[in-house]
Amino acid sequence: MKTAIYPGSFDPITKGHLDVLKRAADIFDKVIIVVSVNVNKTSFIPLEDKIMLIREACKDLKNVEVDSFDGLTIEYAKKRNANVLIRGLRAVSDFEYEMQMSQANSALCSDIHTVFLITKPKYNFISSGTVKEIARMNGDISKFVPEPVAKYLEAKYTKG
Repeated sequence: MKTAIYPGSFDPITKGHLDVLKRAADIFDKVIIVVSVNVNKTSFIPLEDKIMLIREACKDLKNVEVDSFDGLTIEYAKKRNANVLIRGLRAVSDFEYEMQMSQANSALCSDIHTVFLITKPKYNFISSGTVKEIARMNGDISKFVPEPVAKYLEAKYTKG
């Protein structure tokens, strides 16, 4: 059984992330989308809410599991007996960083491979940062994020 880990902060998860996740779910027997916890960053969405929103957004993908972790992705992958890390690429500018991470992970554990999946062109410009900025300004984010995330953020930013 081929298990893949799709790690990220997913703060928030976007339609681009889901595009990558759906294609990974078509390729691998099991995909674990893993929300990384970074104590050095203030999260836009609390961890528990992120997990709930991701589960709701991917509920139709039967071979997808949602989890969180604190630490090195490669250690989490070993613990879950995963042999592949999924990374999404939107643009050429993503590649250099992702390549460096892939090479570092390979140096830590050469048995775990990184697979890059490129988002569909219609999602290339969507980033979590862009979504956050639009949401803070009460803009319409429904084109960029799954419906549960749009409702959650609209409720968060239209109160008060």
